[in-house]
Amino acid sequence: MSTVHVFDHPLITHKLSLMRDKNTGAKEFRELLSEISMLMAYEITRDLPLETVEIETPICSTQAKMLSGKKLAIVPILRAGLGMVDGIMSLVPAAKIGHIGLYRDPETLEPVEYYCKLPVDAQEREILLVDPMLATGGSASAAIGFLKKRGCHNIRLVNLIAAPEGVARIQRDHPDVNIFVAGMDSHLNEHGYIVPGLGDAGDRLFGTK
Repeated sequence: MSTVHVFDHPLITHKLSLMRDKNTGAKEFRELLSEISMLMAYEITRDLPLETVEIETPICSTQAKMLSGKKLAIVPILRAGLGMVDGIMSLVPAAKIGHIGLYRDPETLEPVEYYCKLPVDAQEREILLVDPMLATGGSASAAIGFLKKRGCHNIRLVNLIAAPEGVARIQRDHPDVNIFVAGMDSHLNEHGYIVPGLGDAGDRLFGTK
């Protein structure tokens, strides 16, 4: 069973509360999302492996620790996931970026992939799949499936807020994928929105509503 990591850092909690406020405008919403994403990335990357290398300081030669092993790729689910990329990239600027675009078929209600572009070596990278909202989990589960079909198996799902229904869907469909969230909310309402949530993240992010 995948593990759910809910961050309780005071800065993350404070900034998330500001994002929930309906009076927060698009500019501040974007800035807060980027800041929270950076803070989350700091924790998510805590277990990245290190290796010992020889370097030359201004004083002498010494052994130092640097990142080793698999490199990172950030893959936002379009469109709202784009708002999380810059914050993470500010910590790991060498990461590569992919994109996954999905829409829901009006008849089957199943997610359909309309765009997918990944780094050529994505299979060799640790994938951070990012999307602010984990509601029903349908889109995230489909995106993980698309990544796996392309040979990616080191995947972490990163969300701003999640509902228990979405978490349960990911744990059922992809028990090997750990979930990282800034806030765990109580439930989905009859329209599929997370409660208390923050509304439509994409609309608030881009000012389209």
